[in-house]
Amino acid sequence: MKEWKKFLYVVAIFLGCFYLPVENLRFSNAIFEALALVKWYAREHVLLCLVPAFFIAGAISVFVSQASIIKYFGAKANKVLSYSVASISGTILAVCSCTVLPLFSGIYKRGAGLGPAIAFLYSGPAINVLAIILTARILGWQLGLARAIGAIVFSVVIGLAMHLIFLKGERERHVNGNFDIEDVKEARPLGKTAAYFTSLVAILVFANWGKPLEGDHGLWSLIYALKWWITGFSFAGLIIMLFKWFKKDELKEWAAVSWGFALQILPLLLGGVLVSGFLLGRVGHEGIIPSRFITMLVGGNSLWANFFSSIVAAFMYFATLTEVPILQGLMNSGMGKGPALALLLAGPALSLPSMLVLRSIIGTKKTVVYVSLVIIMATISGMFFGWIVK
Repeated sequence: MKEWKKFLYVVAIFLGCFYLPVENLRFSNAIFEALALVKWYAREHVLLCLVPAFFIAGAISVFVSQASIIKYFGAKANKVLSYSVASISGTILAVCSCTVLPLFSGIYKRGAGLGPAIAFLYSGPAINVLAIILTARILGWQLGLARAIGAIVFSVVIGLAMHLIFLKGERERHVNGNFDIEDVKEARPLGKTAAYFTSLVAILVFANWGKPLEGDHGLWSLIYALKWWITGFSFAGLIIMLFKWFKKDELKEWAAVSWGFALQILPLLLGGVLVSGFLLGRVGHEGIIPSRFITMLVGGNSLWANFFSSIVAAFMYFATLTEVPILQGLMNSGMGKGPALALLLAGPALSLPSMLVLRSIIGTKKTVVYVSLVIIMATISGMFFGWIVK
């Protein structure tokens, strides 16, 4: 680096420190919100969400053969089957936009086609059954139904669009990527592999099983009461399977690959959460950007209102289910139903932290196109929905 560039960097850092507006209450509050959000994220999502997700991603890389992934998600796989499986994955996983990233990285690096992998990436956090039920109960059945249909359609359309846009590059990737399925042999019977992955997914799902609504005494409430028993049973089963079915070298490789995913993803996520908290704050708390500005800009059903709602939702971090109370507050302040749907379709599937990590996995160009497709489709869907329910 040339000396004058170093000098400019030093001057810029100095001026930033010199004029740091620490006496400004909003600025200092935004710093507090950033730290509070990252503390909350570390407590609520790292141990129970991300750690199991890292181990699942490592297991996909180590124990699932390329033949299996390429058969169902590869470039030459049956498109109806691959996109159908990918588009409904969220009903099983119920993960947030950050927790799904190591899982996406695992299948993509093992040879999954970009289209099905992107469909999986979007649907994982978007098609959350409880979130859709809460949306229908709290915000109305119209929004709940529109969210469910929109999320499934989005995952397929965006996946197909990414496949077509980057078709040439994907062909080269599969030609040069050593995805040779004929030389890959399954290390153990499919039933054992399925049981192993079922226990891993069960730990992820049931350890994070959400609290039911007050007064709800149905199946969801029963599972919530038994969540730690189910999680413990799944964990015990996993330990038994690891001792009986897996070799020591396999387990070492699994741990090493899972650790690699953690090193790649976790720093970017925590950094992104800090920035997101500084800009937009937490639920019920403001960051550097006043919430009244956002509320003023998303009233009605104009193109701008829907577009702005999609943009803000895409960059803001939504933990699983938190988008519902946020949206309830915005709608009570005058937010239109069209922009509300745009937020529901863009928000849970995207966030600034997830964009930073996604860029490290698939590159800047693919990330920009993916984010743009989500924002554009959310904007259009919001306008169409707002026109229907007007």
